[in-house]
Amino acid sequence: MIKKITIVGQGYVGLSLSVLLSQRNSVTALDVDEKRVNLINKYQSPIKDREIEDYLASKKLNLKATTNKNEAYKDASLVIIAVPTDYDISTGSFNTKIVEDIIKDILLLNTSATIVIKSTVPIGFTDMIKSKFSISNIFFSPEFLRETKALYDNLYPSRIVVGEINDKATEFANLLLEASLNDKGEIKVFKMSSKEAEAVKLFSNTFLAMRVSFFNELDSFSEVNNINAENVINGICADPRIGNFYNNPSFGYGGYCLPKDTQQLLENFKDTPNEIIKSVIKANATRKQFIVNSVLQRNPKNIGIFRLTMKEESDNFRDSAVLDIIKILQKKNINIEVYEPMINKINYDVKLNNDLESFLSNADIIIANRNSHLLDDVKERVYSRDIFNNN
Repeated sequence: MIKKITIVGQGYVGLSLSVLLSQRNSVTALDVDEKRVNLINKYQSPIKDREIEDYLASKKLNLKATTNKNEAYKDASLVIIAVPTDYDISTGSFNTKIVEDIIKDILLLNTSATIVIKSTVPIGFTDMIKSKFSISNIFFSPEFLRETKALYDNLYPSRIVVGEINDKATEFANLLLEASLNDKGEIKVFKMSSKEAEAVKLFSNTFLAMRVSFFNELDSFSEVNNINAENVINGICADPRIGNFYNNPSFGYGGYCLPKDTQQLLENFKDTPNEIIKSVIKANATRKQFIVNSVLQRNPKNIGIFRLTMKEESDNFRDSAVLDIIKILQKKNINIEVYEPMINKINYDVKLNNDLESFLSNADIIIANRNSHLLDDVKERVYSRDIFNNN
């Protein structure tokens, strides 16, 4: 039976789900951005994701995008919320107001729909919502998607976690299973309370942040002590308990998920003794300062920043570690130029120069979080800690 599904928010989480589920169901993609909606209705992707682009262009999808919430909610049997929840420094927690406002709107128009929260929320949020609105037809289900690989990760999920133990939870898990391309017997489905599922999300991302920080500190040690970090990492990661993955040094973890999720987990830990969680956050700040100090030791007068994005194929540099590097460098009264072809203006007090030849010739040193073949002719002026040329 074809379900009528509405997915709220068409970023990489929401759009990947819209494409995934519209292969077998009727999906309404709701977003406040009219330009984004128009692109989706033309079966064009507003974000960089190869599989999303391919599926929109080649697959038969029952998908319609709209900015009209009345139209989107009124007949839906399932509403999935996939909007951003930014970390609010002033409150020390995620700003979940947009999620609450969406839930209010849904309940005004459709009290029978099952609501699934995909937005990352604090531990205990879903239980609070159930109590506040006196509802039971809502649960949390975390996503484990990589930027630029969101649809791929939905097609080949590492696991499915659903924060409820009832028939609706089983039905939702089956929707995701049916749309996947994995051997169905290989995908583990975990059903648990929403509070436990919320913990799975935050602890998963904090572990990844911890792993990034570990290899970054290894790399800092290697640079200071003049040893080959690649040899050390290869020797360590040959141990199957550690694994040869997620081990490429960088300027620090960044992007939309890891910085805010580690901060939120630390907030959830406020009544629990902890050392590791706060150390992960501190280690990331220390790494960025180390990178700046290493660059300044070379006494540059003109610094070039090659790309703001954390991943070479990405078009998103939100909360990129490179932005923090720029902020620290700006205090040193050094000329800074940025090469970032995905944008035509920059909010920071630095010069944007997207003429690659001019950018390369102007810089005494070129800082690159990730190496690129575009830098091959100026390798002697490039400062990067990228070893394995992957993300």
